[in-house]
Amino acid sequence: MRETEARYSKATAVDLAFAYRSGVLTPTKFVAYLLDRIEAAADDKIFITVTADRALEEARAAEKRYADGAPASLLDGVPIAWKDLFDVKGTVTTAGSKVWARAGVRDKDAGCVARLSAAGMVTLGKLNTSEFAYSGLGLNPHFGTPRNPNDRQTARSPGGSSSGSGAAVAAGLTCCAIGSDTGGSVRVPASFNGTVGLKTSTGRIDRTGMFMLARSYDTIGPLARSVEDCALLFHYLQGHALPLTRRQALRDLVLLCPTNIVLDDLTPAVERNFHRSLERLKARGATVRMEDVPSLTAISEITAAHGTLVAAEAYHEHRELVESPLVSEIDRRVVHRILGGKRMTSNDVLTIQRSRQVLEAELRRQLAGALLVMPTTPNTAPEVAPLDADDELFYRINQLSLRNASLGNPLELCALAIPNGHSDAGLPTSLMICDTHGNDERLLAFGQEVERALRSN
Repeated sequence: MRETEARYSKATAVDLAFAYRSGVLTPTKFVAYLLDRIEAAADDKIFITVTADRALEEARAAEKRYADGAPASLLDGVPIAWKDLFDVKGTVTTAGSKVWARAGVRDKDAGCVARLSAAGMVTLGKLNTSEFAYSGLGLNPHFGTPRNPNDRQTARSPGGSSSGSGAAVAAGLTCCAIGSDTGGSVRVPASFNGTVGLKTSTGRIDRTGMFMLARSYDTIGPLARSVEDCALLFHYLQGHALPLTRRQALRDLVLLCPTNIVLDDLTPAVERNFHRSLERLKARGATVRMEDVPSLTAISEITAAHGTLVAAEAYHEHRELVESPLVSEIDRRVVHRILGGKRMTSNDVLTIQRSRQVLEAELRRQLAGALLVMPTTPNTAPEVAPLDADDELFYRINQLSLRNASLGNPLELCALAIPNGHSDAGLPTSLMICDTHGNDERLLAFGQEVERALRSN
């Protein structure tokens, strides 16, 4: 029995690193334990590629650094896994696609992979994703849909597009994972699986060596078991040697909860847990403002009238592929969404681009230093079978699941999804706080206090 390793399989990255420092656990034994768990869970379709040799080599190197009293960082030896959009040396970057799976093996790590390796983190492998990272539900007809570990009886959506990233952390197959977020693709899996997820500000983390969907919106972000873990990962992903987040107190936190759009069509558990969370935060000193936020309505109306910049850029990025005979090998639902960009006009694109600049400034003025707060997703993880059987249902539930999260991308918000309870069926719910572009550190600082309040009795 590996009781010590099993005890730490659901630990935070910080707690795991402390266990290494104290000698309670060693990186080599823990990584070997996780590799066995990953192999045993192969039918759950969470990993696409396992880099066992690299992981064990990196674990041994971390173990030596601890023995020498010179760990590379606060997360030295902590296991990490990567959404299969990021180049990892010696592996193929599939982007969840049969077509891309035939591409060549990469000869070097993506920039962010190299930075976490320099911090001593241990790469376990590459994680499943919606094809081309273009779905909020995580279904993948090529590599299988990752199992959401919160329901072992009924297959439920793991969220998308960072589907394997959310499922791997929740299932205890890795301590933390790195995904991407273009319209909610970190936050929806965080919500459906019950993890913390950070959508970073555009441009804060270098995207070299990453498969692109829509360059104006694509961001890199961690999924983990605590806000503290996400904060450390955020800093190391940028190449910082030490974390730079300053502590904030709840009494200094003002939350603005929109009364338009984001509270519509909530499932009972999401609604109940969200309002309980607001009451708990107010009881601990936070101020909550309930207001109509016109910029959110405007973004929704522009999307309805003109489409999305994501679709336009996705078509531009992948036009040759979707206009070729290889299109028959791509998920029909992904093709449908990409071709939505083909139908957009220059007027549509310019209207979106110019409007979002105006609306971002308008929202910044209304917030006046407050953070937006809303349910991360209006729903809990839906069943997979009906979504696979009915494309119209798929599109409707996909749009609903992404609705709240996707509002922030054209408005250039950074955002943090934090678990805030469960439904009667044991499915996670999630609360999201958002700050204006570039204020990731402040968001994370307040996020740690919000998380502490939500977890307290």
